[in-house]
Amino acid sequence: MAITHKSVGSLQKGNYCIIEGAACSVTDVKISRPGKHGHAKVNLTAVGILDNKKRNVIMPGHDNIEVPVIEKKNAQVLSVSGDHCNVMDVETYETFDLVIPEELKGQVEEGQVVLYWIILNDKILKQIKNE
Repeated sequence: MAITHKSVGSLQKGNYCIIEGAACSVTDVKISRPGKHGHAKVNLTAVGILDNKKRNVIMPGHDNIEVPVIEKKNAQVLSVSGDHCNVMDVETYETFDLVIPEELKGQVEEGQVVLYWIILNDKILKQIKNE
């Protein structure tokens, strides 16, 4: 589980962060002005990458937030059964099952090379590679 830290004030729309233990993609960032005795506040809205759940957090702009390190790897599809496929990593030859996302159902076939992401010890099928 690879994690780095980044200042909340430097996050932009499309960046990734960890909120409530879930990896999220930032959808909106609002920064308020600093008050007379305080710091600027950042209102961060993000959507979970795995569960599509909307999350919101308000933090001082100088605080750090955890950012997941996303590994992008290729794998070859060995078999398809229902909404799962068994794949083998191209580099390490490790075999494991992946859930086929809704937008790729019916397109994944045996022998294809697919791109998958490793985020916080979870593996997600992202796209079919054309070779």
